[in-house]
Order: sequence, then structure tokens, then C-alpha cells
Amino acid sequence: MISEVDQFDILEQKIESLIRAVTVLRKEKEALAEKAQIQEEKLSDLGTQVEELRNGRDKAKQRIISILEKLEQITT
Repeated sequence: MISEVDQFDILEQKIESLIRAVTVLRKEKEALAEKAQIQEEKLSDLGTQVEELRNGRDKAKQRIISILEKLEQITT
């Protein structure tokens, strides 16, 4: 038969184990939150880069159209 003291020891060990597990989980949560923040920043930067590339492409397209129109005027 387990004495009350032994039961308290078992309970104390389980509580200490739970505290360690919670501590580990909190650290993992913080690390994952930091990684998520970094990824969000990278995604935002990539979105900005894509927009800049689209703008550059549109400007180049407009210049090509303008040049082709000038060439067409010369040939007609």
C-alpha cells in the first residue's frame, strides 16, 4: 500500500514534470513565433519586390510600344 507521503512524492514529481514540459513548450512557442515573424517579413519584402518588378516590366512595355509607334511612323 502506498503511503500518503509516497503519494505526495509521486504528485510532486508529476507536477515538476508538467512544469518542465510547460517551460519547454513556452520556449518552442516563442521560437516559432519569432520564425513566423521572420517569414512574414520575408513575404512582405518579396511582395514589394514583385510589385517593383511588375512596375519595371510595365514601364519597359510602354517604352517598347512607344518605340514601335515611332518606327511605324517612320515606315509609313
